Amino acid sequence: MAGELERHGYTVALPLSNTKDFDILAINRETYKQFAIQVKTTSYKQKTWTLNVKNENMIGDNIIYFFVALNELEMPEYHIVPSNIVANAVREDHRQWLNTLGRNGQKHNDNPIRKFSDLNDEFLNNWKCLK
Repeated sequence: MAGELERHGYTVALPLSNTKDFDILAINRETYKQFAIQVKTTSYKQKTWTLNVKNENMIGDNIIYFFVALNELEMPEYHIVPSNIVANAVREDHRQWLNTLGRNGQKHNDNPIRKFSDLNDEFLNNWKCLK
């Protein structure tokens, strides 16, 4: 991921310690704009990633998610999404899930797990949100 950011014109810093809310700090070499990047990876082609309840409130103009689909032996796919879109999507998806019945007709119990999907590739290679 860091190499791909470097290739697109960003200087990358990786935290030496376990940082709670981001995995990579990237700085645009032309504009010097900084981004805190959260990376989520799946090894499946399903383009759905698991998040947490905290992602409903992690919003900022400079917070970007990179959802990576590793796709086995093919090139990885990068779904690049601003944090406000992720927060709204996971909040709404979870609300809908709570309001639907489970397999056996029972009500779903609330939990901290959230899901984000980009099944239609709306955010595939969305590098423009890093400008």
